[in-house]
Amino acid sequence: MQNNISTVLKNLNILDLNPAYSTGSEWGLSAHSQILDSCSPVDGKRIAGVRITSNEDYEIVVNKAAEAFTFWRNLPAPKRGDIIRQFGDALRKNKDDLGTLVSYEMGKSLQEGLGEVQEMIDICDFAVGLSRQLYGLTMHSERPNHRMYEQWHPLGIVGVISAFNFPVAVWSWNTALAWICGNVCIWKPSEKTPITAVACQHIIAGIFKANGVPEGVSNLIIGDRQIGELMANDSRIALISATGSTRMGKAVAAAVASRLGKSLLELGGNNAIIISQHADLDMSLIGAVFGAVGTAGQRCTSTRRLIIHESVYNAFTEKLVKAYGQLKIGNPLDQKNHVGPLIDKEAVAGYLASIEKCKAEGGKFIVEGGVLTGPEYASGCYVQPCIAAVENDYKIVQHETFAPILYLIKYQKLDQAILLQNDVPQGLSSAIMTLNIREAEQFLSATGSDCGIANVNIGTSGAEIGGAFGGEKETGGGRESGSDAWRAYMRRQTNTINYANTLPLAQGIKFDL
Repeated sequence: MQNNISTVLKNLNILDLNPAYSTGSEWGLSAHSQILDSCSPVDGKRIAGVRITSNEDYEIVVNKAAEAFTFWRNLPAPKRGDIIRQFGDALRKNKDDLGTLVSYEMGKSLQEGLGEVQEMIDICDFAVGLSRQLYGLTMHSERPNHRMYEQWHPLGIVGVISAFNFPVAVWSWNTALAWICGNVCIWKPSEKTPITAVACQHIIAGIFKANGVPEGVSNLIIGDRQIGELMANDSRIALISATGSTRMGKAVAAAVASRLGKSLLELGGNNAIIISQHADLDMSLIGAVFGAVGTAGQRCTSTRRLIIHESVYNAFTEKLVKAYGQLKIGNPLDQKNHVGPLIDKEAVAGYLASIEKCKAEGGKFIVEGGVLTGPEYASGCYVQPCIAAVENDYKIVQHETFAPILYLIKYQKLDQAILLQNDVPQGLSSAIMTLNIREAEQFLSATGSDCGIANVNIGTSGAEIGGAFGGEKETGGGRESGSDAWRAYMRRQTNTINYANTLPLAQGIKFDL
C-alpha cells in the first residue's frame, strides 16, 4: 500500500518524502520553519512533513493576500467563475489520487474520500453558475426622481479554519464561494491533515498561474491553535469561517467579535433520528447504521442518538445488532471494509472515556465497544462501533463524542420524541423515519425539529451542496455551501441616486437655506 501512496503523492506533486516537504517561497514560508509530520491512522506510517508557518511567515502571507485582493476584486465575477470552472476540471482529473490521499491521511473509507472530492467538484460547478447571479434588489423611493437599489461587494480577506474530518470539502465550500464573490482566502487546515491541504494548494496554484492570477488569492498556512488565534484576532481578516468543536468556536467567536469582525461557525452536532412506529424499518436501518458508523462516527452530522417508538424498539434493536455484527472494520482503502480508524490515539482515548462515562451513568451496552488489536490494526486507532441503551439526560449523551457510539432512547408519543430530539445543546442535523405524512409535517414545522437540517426518510448525514448547510444553538448558526450562503462572504451596500433638479429630504423634512 505504501508504494501506491507514494505514487499518489507523486501524482499530486508531493515528492520530497525523505526530509520534509516545504510549501516553499511560493507561499512565503521560510526554510527555517519547524516541521510537522503527518502520519496516517490507517497504518501509523509517516506520509510526509510540511513546514509550520511562523509568525513572520504569517505576516508575509497576510500582506500578499491584501495585495492580491486589489487585483481579484476587479476581475469580473464571470471571469472569476471561469477560473473556478478550471479548478473543478482539475479536481476531476485528480479525483482518484486526491480521494485516496483523503482516505489515507484522515482514515475515512475510500468511497467517502472520493465522495469528498466530488463535493469539491460540485461546489465549483455551483460557484460557476453563481458568478452570474450575485443579485441585489431595487426599491421604490418615497422621493420623486430618485432610484434606490442594493448591491453586494467582496469583504476582502476571508480566513478558513477547517477540521480533520472533512480535510478538503469544507475548505472548498468556503473558498469557491468566497473567490466567486471577489475575496481572497487564507486557509488553516487541521494540523492532523495538512498534506491533503498542500495537494489542493498545488492544484489551485497551477490554475491561477495559467490564468495570470497573482500569488495571494489562495493562501495556505500550517500550524496549531496559536496560528488560528492569530487569524481570529487579526482585524485585516474580514471574515473567519471556522469548523470544529463548540469549544473552539466559542473562542473564535469571542476573539472575532471583540474586533467587530464577522464569523461563520460550523460547530458540534448531536444528531438524532426518530424511528416512528410508521417507519419502513429496513430503510431506516440503512440510514441509522451509515449515519452512526460512516467516517467512524467522526462527522459533525453523524447519528449519535436513535429515538425509537416503544412498539418497534425491540424489533429495530434486533436489526441493528445484526447489522453491527456484519460490519467489516479495517484498512479504509480496501473497499470491502465499512469502517476505518479514528483519526489518532487521542480520539481513541476519548472514545474509551465516553464508554466508561456512559456505563457509570447507567447506560446498558447492547453492542460492546473496545479497541481492536492485531497486525491489521497496528496503528492503534481502530475501534468497535458500539450501541448503548440510555436516557437522553445523561451528561455523556448531551455531549458530542467524535466516535462510533450510538445511543438508543425509547419514546411513546411524537411530541415527546421531538422534545427529546431538541433537548441537547447542539442543533445541526435531525431526521424522522415515518410513512405518516402528519408526523413528517409536524417534524418539519415550527414546533418540530430545532436543527438547521431536518430530513424525512433519510439519515442525518450526507448533505448536498445545493442547500445551505449549518445549524443552530451550539452548532454556531452559520450557513455554508448552497442556497444564498454566498451572502456571508459579501457586504451589502444600499445606494440612492437622485436624478432630479432639487434635493428633497426623506420623511418630508424641510431644510431651506
